[in-house]
Amino acid sequence: MTQSRSSFLSIMLFLGFAFLYVPMILLVIYSFNHSKLVPVWGGWSTRWYKVLFESPEVWDAVRLSLQIAVVNATVATMLGTFAGLAMVRFGRFRARTLFGGMLVAPLVMPEVITGLSLLVFFISLKDLFGWPAERGFITITIAHITFSLAYVAVIVQARLTGIGETLEEAAADLGAKPFKVMTSITLPRLAPGMLAGWLLAFTLSLDDLVIASFVTGPGANTLPILIFSRIRLGLRPDINALATIIILFVAVLVAIAAYIMFRQQKRELLDQQMAQSGGD
Repeated sequence: MTQSRSSFLSIMLFLGFAFLYVPMILLVIYSFNHSKLVPVWGGWSTRWYKVLFESPEVWDAVRLSLQIAVVNATVATMLGTFAGLAMVRFGRFRARTLFGGMLVAPLVMPEVITGLSLLVFFISLKDLFGWPAERGFITITIAHITFSLAYVAVIVQARLTGIGETLEEAAADLGAKPFKVMTSITLPRLAPGMLAGWLLAFTLSLDDLVIASFVTGPGANTLPILIFSRIRLGLRPDINALATIIILFVAVLVAIAAYIMFRQQKRELLDQQMAQSGGD
């Protein structure tokens, strides 16, 4: 019975991974296709990578998307961390339930509604104050921050709940000031969660199409908007090459983050073992 259950779980795991990654593997393979027709294999070639690197339109979109993603991830991580700290470490406070509900609302709100509401908001600001003069980098970044910080806050809350308050309370009992406790104990232990939140916010921004299409303007095409506009005219092999580069880039980021988090967890485990041995 145990062996059959283990075999069943292994098969389900294999099918799950195949469902997720076989399409990506095929996309990578077809990025080296020599043929102009995407579904027709014409032999191995790197011609579409050359076409891709010679396209200024694509690299303008890549540059804009990366700039937006970095700014969005950084600001969303800061705001999301503060929000998570307020929810977990500040106990019960007035309007806590309302604050928590508003914090997670972007997680369940349809992107079409979010994008439309932000478009109306920016149009109203322009009518009242003359800002923003045009929609582009600033409006897309603000729009991405509004929903990304909710994801960061959820991750930070989970991390804070998991690490507990034992070390912080011990440091406070020994005379450490609140700011010292925050910078020396809380934030270092919270770093893996913040890093995970930053990566998630970066990926969400880099991947967003619906909200960005509402709040962007002429000449400010992000990478998803550019890819979608090209796909509507028909699949092109250079899009496969671009997607392959994005997959490689994201894989490298995830590997670096996993390595950093592994080292952090190993350091925490050593600290706990030292604390236990010292207490004994």
